[in-house]
Amino acid sequence: MAKNKNLLVLPGDGIGPEVMGEVRRVIDWLDRRRAVGFDIKEGLVGGCSYDKHGTPLTDDTMEQAMGSDAVLFGAVGGPKWEKLDFSLKPERGLLRLRKDMELFANLRPAVVFDALIDSSSLKPELVRGLDIMILRELTGGVYFGEPRGVEDLGDGQRKGVNTEIYTTSEVERVGRVGFELAQKRKGFVHSVEKSNVMESGQMWREDMQALQEREFSSVPLRHMLADNAAMQLVRYPKQFDVVVTSNLFGDMLSDIAAMLTGSLGMLPSASLGAADETGRRLALYEPVHGSAPDIAGEGKANPIAMLLSFAMALRYSFDLSEDADLIETAVNKVLDRGLRTDDVMQDGMQRVSTSAMGEALVSELDKLAA
Repeated sequence: MAKNKNLLVLPGDGIGPEVMGEVRRVIDWLDRRRAVGFDIKEGLVGGCSYDKHGTPLTDDTMEQAMGSDAVLFGAVGGPKWEKLDFSLKPERGLLRLRKDMELFANLRPAVVFDALIDSSSLKPELVRGLDIMILRELTGGVYFGEPRGVEDLGDGQRKGVNTEIYTTSEVERVGRVGFELAQKRKGFVHSVEKSNVMESGQMWREDMQALQEREFSSVPLRHMLADNAAMQLVRYPKQFDVVVTSNLFGDMLSDIAAMLTGSLGMLPSASLGAADETGRRLALYEPVHGSAPDIAGEGKANPIAMLLSFAMALRYSFDLSEDADLIETAVNKVLDRGLRTDDVMQDGMQRVSTSAMGEALVSELDKLAA
């Protein structure tokens, strides 16, 4: 197969380079055993980019991202850069990628692996077989709305302002993604907002209802307030399939859903833009976990979320679902063998390093492809 799949790799800070290294191991395996090749470019983002270029994301790297079929992103941030001006903080690099690429749909699956069911904070009967998708609107809402900022009022007083803004078109485009996902899953959608106290939430509910009635009448839609959704996620999470919500509430609910699975180190995510006339859409894939600077360089990081993020890239950007299935199956088999990194370590299991987990996964891929 011709190597015409353009992939931009941005390892970032902290454990990002370590977990990305294991993805490169799997990419090499795909090239060798499956004739699946990529044209790969690697760049800097976050703190490491600031250290070298004085900015968390250069224009050149942004241009490379716009020209790629997919961006694979590690993690950014750490104590070293905490005192930087807000506009220069490592996280601004990720926010610019999301904004300039117009990645409005953030897919964060929460799946409980049978081998890790005891790692969940909930009782096994509540999470066994759990498979839900949090769909977070990513480029609007309070994180981007204007006006924003901090104003000095004098006499030791300050005023902080952030603005929640959504338009009907923004609600509808993320809503469509949610309904389309539901059609391929269990078949229903929860729309989550705060329509009881926020006008933007009231509009969100009305626009989602109108979209469902107009275009997706066969997909049941249920409305839920955000605080109730948070409670229901820890009470009975299997009542959900696809949850469509705003930037702020999606940020919170996806982290709650993540911990139902036992570890952030296990969870991938995808951020998708709108499809163009050829069907191509810009996309960025990243693990849910952060840069974990406290364990960086120690070989303790769990690479599975990064590997599963790559599997999502194969599925959504490259139409290679069979290869994505191979990676996901290999992850299950490695866990069934009892191999664990520190974050999901259990009694009686075998503690392994980041690289050993990657090696074990490639070994399982060899068996599956035999």
